[in-house]
Amino acid sequence: MMQTIAMTRPFSMMPATVRSAAAAPHAKPAVACSSCCLKGVCLPCDLGQSELDSFDEITTAKRRVARGASLYHSGERFESLFAVRSGSFKTVGVSRQGDEKITGFHLPGELLGLEAISSDRYGYGSVALEDSEVCIIPFTQLEQMAMSMPALQHQLLRLLSGDISRDQGLMLLLGSMSAEQRLSAFLLSLSRRHKRLGFAANRFVLRMTREEIGNYLGLTLETVSRMLSRFQREGLVAVQQREIELKNVDGLMDMVGHW
Repeated sequence: MMQTIAMTRPFSMMPATVRSAAAAPHAKPAVACSSCCLKGVCLPCDLGQSELDSFDEITTAKRRVARGASLYHSGERFESLFAVRSGSFKTVGVSRQGDEKITGFHLPGELLGLEAISSDRYGYGSVALEDSEVCIIPFTQLEQMAMSMPALQHQLLRLLSGDISRDQGLMLLLGSMSAEQRLSAFLLSLSRRHKRLGFAANRFVLRMTREEIGNYLGLTLETVSRMLSRFQREGLVAVQQREIELKNVDGLMDMVGHW
């Protein structure tokens, strides 16, 4: 449904850079999927050892992306999917009027670029929320490999289905929920995704700003700040700068209603 956020280490306060990812070295020595701590949640999670060895051959290239830099831009030709290895990203679209709209946040183990499969062009830009690293997965080679690996094909289809579900969830979120419900659903989604990664589900650091949260949820910065303050007064959450603790998960679920 919603995609962002990373681990509970302190948030980096280094200044944002306008340097694009293309200006940085694109590749570094590979880390095999079989030895990666994210292999249980990433694309090849259901592969056997021999299949993992084959998958390693097409994912040798990694790319580091500095905080504030673009991994790719909207409209660029689609050649690869990107698996987030560390850090976090936001995906961004731009309206005809030039307004920026955040369409998702992406955590380690999640894929970037799935929307481009149908059009051969990236539909959104992708920007690092912090210093991050991705594994580059050439799609032509992935597609050929999936034809001979049912487990890989199944996982790819599952991820595509999840991408569709997130889009539908966002439409529901923006179309029928109150401000309180939107923010509650967002926090619960982050909690679930942190748990999937093996981190604390009820205590994490927000890698995006309140303004970015508001942009994604269709709320103003003031509304997000006011709702967080209200949630804290009511004992639903505890907030200290970017660190947030969910103190009453049942209360947040009740607020959403149909979570």
